[in-house]
Order: sequence, then C-alpha cells, then structure tokens
Amino acid sequence: MDYRYAAMAMAPLLLAQGLRVRRTAMRLPEPPGPRSGTAGEGTPLRLLVAGDSAAAGVGAASQDEGLSGAIVGALQGRFRVSWEVRATTGLRTAQVLRRLESGAAAPFDVAVMSLGVNDVTGGTRSADFVAQQVRLAALLQSRYAVRLTVLTGLPPMHAFPALPQPLRWVLGERARAFTRLLESVAESAPGCVVLTPRLPLDVRYIAVDGYHPGPLAYAEWGREVAELVVRQFGSG
Repeated sequence: MDYRYAAMAMAPLLLAQGLRVRRTAMRLPEPPGPRSGTAGEGTPLRLLVAGDSAAAGVGAASQDEGLSGAIVGALQGRFRVSWEVRATTGLRTAQVLRRLESGAAAPFDVAVMSLGVNDVTGGTRSADFVAQQVRLAALLQSRYAVRLTVLTGLPPMHAFPALPQPLRWVLGERARAFTRLLESVAESAPGCVVLTPRLPLDVRYIAVDGYHPGPLAYAEWGREVAELVVRQFGSG
C-alpha cells in the first residue's frame, strides 16, 4: 500500500501519536564547542556545515564528536580545513534557505547540508521541498562559491526507537521518498551530490533520545563525506 493513502486512512491516530511524541520526547541540547575554526595541514579547504539539529551535532557530547568535528577530523590529515557551522535545531529547508540568503556570503569549497527530517515531520509538500532544494543548490554556488554541495539523504526514520508504530513506518516511508527527491535535485545541479551514510540499524549509532545520530553515526557520516571530498579535490 502507498504510504500516502495509508497515512490518510490513519490520520487521526498519526496526529495523536505525533502530538504525544512532541509532548514527551527527550530534548537534547545542541552540544558545546567551537562552530568555526581551522585545523590540519595541507591544501586549504573551506567547509560549510549547515542545516538542522544533526548539522548542529545534537546527540553528541561536543562539536568535536558531532558532524563538523567528524568531517574535520577525517580531513585534517590531508587538508588545512577552515570550517563553519550554520545550523539550528528544528529548521526546515525554507528557513535555512532564508538564513543563507541573508547571511554573510563567505566563500566555501564544500557545503555539507543536513535537511529534510523537519520537512518530513512538519508536512512540507514534496513540490515545495524540491523547489527549495533547487534554490539552495543554486544559492550555494552563486553566493558562496561552493564547488561541491553534499546533500545528505534522510536518516532511517523507520528505525527510530522514539517513534511509535504506525507513525514510525509512515515517517520512514516519507523520509525515503524525500531522499529520492534530493537525488532528483542533484541530477540536474552541477557540483551537487547526495550522500546517504551507510549506517547500520544498530541502537549504538542512535543517541539516547532514540531520534538523533550518536557519535558513532557522526563518525561514519564524517568519514564518508571526507571520501567524497578527497575524490573531488585530491589528497592535497
């Protein structure tokens, strides 16, 4: 059965479950630590990490254990990485787009975007999500001089312990659909790729809230981003 028809049929139950999750879910803070800096030796590389709570490192104890720290740690043996994090818990694609449109237009070589989960849970229409992602990819190239944009595929929401069934299944199917939408965007956007980290469905990779990545997930995510960067820019 198409999840959209199932979702319409179960709408009252899904709404009740969603409200209960919002009311009772554990809320982890954005971790402490620097959100910009320079590390490593080698060819200069300017890195932007932007988006939602995962881009902000929620689920890790510090920024060093979050996404930005994992990427920088995996690259600093090959590049001199100057990085900046522009991310806030709860943001959808439209909100990040507006912030980047009005923010300081510093140049970056690589932009790693973590977006989509809040669009899935917040009911962003598929067509709007695609249009916003197209605008985002173009903005990163034109305003921020980005040469490689990494759009992160959505996480396996169908396996999030914090979500009850059938809400978990419906959100998981919508997350898969949004990843396919990202892939369609990347196909027509030069310098844009989709990376869906190869994370095992293992509770050790999930934060204590049953929703966000944990340090092991961030480490693997960062390693896979680094592989893309090395292929694109060489070993320095």
